[in-house]
Amino acid sequence: MSTASEKFEIDKEQLVVDATPVNSIEEGTPVDTTSSWGFFHKLSAKLDSFGVEQRGIARVLPEERVNNRNLLSQFLSVMGLWASATGGISNMSSFVLPTTVFELEFRQALVCSLVGCYFGAAVSAFCSTLGPQSGCRQMVTARYLFGWWFVKFIAILGTVIAGIGWSVVNTVLSGEILTAVSGGDVPNWIGIILVSVVSIVISVFGIKVLYKVEKYYSVVIFITLILFYICMSNRYDVIYDFSNSDVPHNIMTGNWLSMFSITWSGSATWGAITSDYYIMFPETTPKWQIFSVTFFGIIIPTTFVAVAGNLLSAICVSDPEYITAYKDGGVGGAIVQAFGRWNGFGKFLVVLLWLSLIASTILNTYSGTFAFQLAGKGFTRVPRWVWAIVFTVVYFVCAIAGRDHFSTILSNFLPMIGYWIAMYFIMLLEEDLGFRKFAHHLYTKEFPNEEFSESEPHKFKYNWDQWNNINVLTHGIAATTSFICGIAGAVLGMAQVYYVGPAAAHFGPAGGDLGMWLTMGISGVLYPPLRYWELKKFGR
Repeated sequence: MSTASEKFEIDKEQLVVDATPVNSIEEGTPVDTTSSWGFFHKLSAKLDSFGVEQRGIARVLPEERVNNRNLLSQFLSVMGLWASATGGISNMSSFVLPTTVFELEFRQALVCSLVGCYFGAAVSAFCSTLGPQSGCRQMVTARYLFGWWFVKFIAILGTVIAGIGWSVVNTVLSGEILTAVSGGDVPNWIGIILVSVVSIVISVFGIKVLYKVEKYYSVVIFITLILFYICMSNRYDVIYDFSNSDVPHNIMTGNWLSMFSITWSGSATWGAITSDYYIMFPETTPKWQIFSVTFFGIIIPTTFVAVAGNLLSAICVSDPEYITAYKDGGVGGAIVQAFGRWNGFGKFLVVLLWLSLIASTILNTYSGTFAFQLAGKGFTRVPRWVWAIVFTVVYFVCAIAGRDHFSTILSNFLPMIGYWIAMYFIMLLEEDLGFRKFAHHLYTKEFPNEEFSESEPHKFKYNWDQWNNINVLTHGIAATTSFICGIAGAVLGMAQVYYVGPAAAHFGPAGGDLGMWLTMGISGVLYPPLRYWELKKFGR
């Protein structure tokens, strides 16, 4: 067996070729620079001289990470990252829907929004705890749940599709804002291009540049958001003018459930990528510290934008000027209207707040590339920067095609991606806190493919060294079966424009979204017995 130092030397050599991981079947296979892959790797080597990050999905070994003396700086960088990604317009756009689309009164909307996003942030925070202990990207750690094969589907669904969807939301909103702030002189496709280009450049340079950019963005975004509250304050007197007392109770309940699903999804879906930004932390970093920095890093800025979004939503159905601005320019038009009384300085602040759309899209682009690499050995050999280009091209085309239907995209897309994260979270929770912690009570034979803690023999550890070994990783039968069955919950409980499930239909023609609850419930009930059977049958 190779020593830790030998494995480290192997990994350093592989960084030149985008850290193509050592595979248990093709261990140490060199890259032929004269093959069809040669062009990519030669170009990657050139880009490496400019500081472009070459590492792909390969695990970051403990000796490659920052030491404990630099840990505080690392925590501050991550806090800035979450603040810039969740504290801007992209997140705010979800919170403009409660009154404008779902007819919730201000108090109803605020409770729904805050409870939903806090619950979702807890999901993302729990997922992030795998980062330091594994040194692996979030979807790589999902191999220990879904196995070698089905995780490919999960990675595409959870990271690529969700990331592309959020990027479409960001870029379309970018176009709306620049069109509104220019008085219609700048077409919305210009904003889409600008966000796409800046995001891909920063994401290609990698996590170190990303940390710095996001940290500075967070300060600018926070100050601008405070000024947004001040500038909009002259219309706070109308937020209680809207009343839904004439709407039947069951319909309002359905609307509340649907809005809750959107706000929950907005915070929870970060759970598909949160580990990606903790892989440089020491593996001894306590879980509670990682959970806390992620949870508060998300909910503090989200609370600011949630309240601001709900205020704006209530004003947009009560104030004539805002009604017109929202009707003509969507969320972007309403934001420009809010800053309007400060004239030129107000437009400048809109542009600063517009930067938050780039901050969010950077994370989507950066993490989306790793899901492509999980699709197969051939995909892994393609450098990360190539997949970043593919990712950007896809969401750019989708944004151009759907730029005139922003509210529809937002209200129907977010709950859909929330369904899968609900199933992933509940099974990860049961695996991590149940099977991995108390596994010795369940086994009837030894399992040599995994490790027990010598100091705490009741704890069944993840064998992270085998992250890329198909012969050691779980088959994923339990998680795959539970996931597929959980889809039935989405079919029963979803409430979308194109389909309302039987359970959701009890809340009126538009329904009330129960998909998240039903998928989580079905998967959560099925996974433990199936996992117990899988462990007894296969020993991994």
